Amino acid sequence: MRLPLRSLPHFFSVTRTTIHLRRTMTTTTITTSDADPVSPSNTRVGWIGTGVMGRSMCAHLINAGYKVTVFNRTPSKAQPLLTMGALWADSPHSVASQSDVVFSIVGFPSDVRHVLLHPSSGALSGLRPGGVLVDMTTSDPSLAAEISVAATSAACSSVDAPVSGGDLGARNGTLAIFAGGDKTVISQLTPLFNCLGKVNYMGGPGKGQFAKLGNQITIASTMVGLVEGMIYAYKAGLDVGLFLNAISSGAAGSKSLDLYGNRILKRDFEAGFFVNHFIKDLGICLRECQNMGLALPGLALAQQLYMSLKAHGEGNLGTQALILALERLNNVSLDSSEASSQKCG
Repeated sequence: MRLPLRSLPHFFSVTRTTIHLRRTMTTTTITTSDADPVSPSNTRVGWIGTGVMGRSMCAHLINAGYKVTVFNRTPSKAQPLLTMGALWADSPHSVASQSDVVFSIVGFPSDVRHVLLHPSSGALSGLRPGGVLVDMTTSDPSLAAEISVAATSAACSSVDAPVSGGDLGARNGTLAIFAGGDKTVISQLTPLFNCLGKVNYMGGPGKGQFAKLGNQITIASTMVGLVEGMIYAYKAGLDVGLFLNAISSGAAGSKSLDLYGNRILKRDFEAGFFVNHFIKDLGICLRECQNMGLALPGLALAQQLYMSLKAHGEGNLGTQALILALERLNNVSLDSSEASSQKCG
């Protein structure tokens, strides 16, 4: 490429579909023109966070031919990517110093702040003018706005781009991506996003995070409905596998049923998305609801049920482990041949 804001902080222009950006003390004006699109031949990628989701997502970029430099707090978790050809860096700062676009997907807002904004080791401190930060962690909208301001001050750009689709979506490259930030910058990054899933422009800085939080609110109540329906079917004497198959093609069908129905029947609670991280997301949702003066009782109930899993030491299980909370409430267990003799899906 070279990315939109490549090297001059006050004015720069690049040839073929990139942007001209003129900065003054008070205004930023962006227009499009002809430019080389992002491609493996002209764009270096950095990746911070190689957990359940990040490892698969980063692998797609390596497979697409991009030169990728990675950092993870636990180096061993990055080894599969290094085997594929990724380069290792010993800090987010070092990742950014070797990259045009830096992606991050870590656990909590405090982690986002540390890996991106730490004054000496953070990615922004190592990013050259014109670089772009893309945070894919589900985090606070206010933090996304803060990162955007900091990036602009450094003659760089930032995008908040949290994702939905779980570990399966990450592995298959079919994630829903909710992007907030400058629309032109996001459009330029589309070749990278296309390796991971489908990008959806949601508005300015922080709007990607707001969209993802709305997504989590919807998922939370859907998961409660799914496991309640399964408990009900079991108590009614139905074969739960047959029941899930029957409802999957009707109005009760959902992505949550498709992703997790079979796993629940198999008692497969391995994390595609951790209970602890979902509790974090729902807590952010509840704080935003308080700021907005919103009462969302379904969200509050789901958060309490997931908190009960954490209280039982189950925070590192996947979100489908919600069935355990409902089983305890009703003193039943679907862990039987009667419940799962016919698998769904």
